[in-house]
Formats: sequence, structure tokens, C-alpha cells
Amino acid sequence: MEPDRTVKFNQTLVTEFVLQGFSEHPSLHLPLLGCFLVLYIVALTGNTLIVTVVGISTTLHSPMYFFLSNLATMDIICTSTILPKVLAGLAAQEHTISYAGCMAQLFFLLWSTSSELLLLLVMAFDRYVAICRPLHYNTIMSPQVCVALAGSVWGICALNASVNTGLTTMLNFCGPRVIIHFFCEIPPLLLLSCSPTQVNSIMTVLADGFYGFTNFLLTLASYGCIVASILRIHSWEGKRRAFTTCSSHLIVVSVYYTAVFYAYITPASSYSPERSKVAGVLYTALSPTLNPLIYTMRNMEFQRALGKLLPFCQS
Repeated sequence: MEPDRTVKFNQTLVTEFVLQGFSEHPSLHLPLLGCFLVLYIVALTGNTLIVTVVGISTTLHSPMYFFLSNLATMDIICTSTILPKVLAGLAAQEHTISYAGCMAQLFFLLWSTSSELLLLLVMAFDRYVAICRPLHYNTIMSPQVCVALAGSVWGICALNASVNTGLTTMLNFCGPRVIIHFFCEIPPLLLLSCSPTQVNSIMTVLADGFYGFTNFLLTLASYGCIVASILRIHSWEGKRRAFTTCSSHLIVVSVYYTAVFYAYITPASSYSPERSKVAGVLYTALSPTLNPLIYTMRNMEFQRALGKLLPFCQS
């Protein structure tokens, strides 16, 4: 019995992990450092600007911009959870992360990414009501309903992140400690565990099924109704204006779900490090950078509000 207790003690004596990052490509460290730094600055600046402008400008106090502000907040949390550690690893060649830091990173990553998926569905519903039931829009999407929807998204996804992170903390890790990724996430951590991971795998599959397939199908159904409604509009100008109100959101949905499906719609046993790293860059760095540009580039209402806040942006 004594050896068993020693093994159990050793298994739980994990104080830090090693993030592989991009160490297999040492010649790319400097270019990657520059790319990630630019992406982080642009993502942080763009999303912070959205939250600030929407909060200050009374002309943007509508459901669409309220949900956009929530999306920007989620992007700030996601990028700030992942990219500073990536930049530190590339700049200082410091690839270790403490056990507590890894679990915290996992929680906030799960919270922000699952919240973003669920909020994209809420935003699709908002566009569906605006285009398909415009006369009832103010009643259906009242301020109380919008706050309840946003609060439900944050709460449900915090519960999901807590459950999956909690299950991960119950695993034993007895080596190797190298996480084959540039941040902590469930699939590579399960591969490092020396204790049973069946429950973790089941919960991961259930979460993937809900946030991936179910959300995607409901979002697709919303846009199916939107497209059908747009096609029934007789004037070309009316069709153009209706499509303009949801085209930006449709682009964001396409980019985000492409990354998620590419990375996660596979069992943990067939986990591909390279594929997961590429997808990880897409949804933790590229997507949060593009979202502010996609949503504001052709949005004259937002640009006017930004011009009032920052006069040098009026042009």
C-alpha cells in the first residue's frame, strides 16, 4: 500500500506545465512575435473602442449595439487570456505556465469562446426579429429581454467553463508535462493525464454538441428565415438594406465556426496539434481582430458616433 500512496503523491505534485508553443519553428519566432503583437494591439484597441463608443453614444443604445458591445468584451477577455503569454514565450523564451495559471487560462478561454458562440446565436435571433418581424421588434427585443439574454449567455457559459475546468483539476498528471499547444485547452491536457478521462471526454463532447452543432443549426435556421424574408422584398433597395444589416454578422459567424469546426469536431483521440494551433490562432487572435473591423467598416451609424467621440476619425 505504501508504494501506491507514493505514486498518488507524485501524480498530484504538478506545479507547472511547459507550453510547446511554436518552439518547433525557431526561425519563425521573430515574425510570429511581430504578428501576434500587432494582432493583440489591434484587437484590444478595436474592441475597447466598440465598448466605449457604444457605452457613451446614446444613438447606439439599441439591441444590436448592446450585443455587439458584449461580443467585444468577450473578445477582449479571450485575447487577453491567451496572447500575453504567447508574446512572453516568443520574446523571452519562457514556455512554462503554473498549474494554477493553466487552469485559470482554461476557465477564461472556455468562458469567452463558448459565450461568443452562444451570443452569435442571440445576435442572429436579433437580426431575425428585425427583418422578419419588424413591427414587433421593440416589443420582442425590449431592454429587459436584451439584458436577460446577455446575462443568460454569460451565466450559462460560466457554468460550462466551471464544470469542465473543475473536472480537469480532478485529473492526475504524472508526466510528461509538455502541452503540445501555445495555450492550455482540454484535448492536450487529457492526453497528459495518467488518470481516467472518460467523464471529461463525455462532457467535452456534450459541450461541443451544444455550442457547436446545436448553436450552428439554430443560427443557420435564423438566417434561412432571414434570406427567405429578404427574397420576398420587392424593391432592390429594400433587399440591399435588409442584407446590409446582417451581412457583417454572417461573415463573423462563418469565420468563427470555420475555426471551431476545424479544431474541435473530432474525438480527443485523433487530436492534431498542428491543426489545433492553426485554429487556435484563428479564434483567439485573428477573429477578435477582424470582428471590430467587420462590424464597423461599413456601419455609418457607428462611424458617426465615433467621429463625435474622436473628431480626428470623422474622415
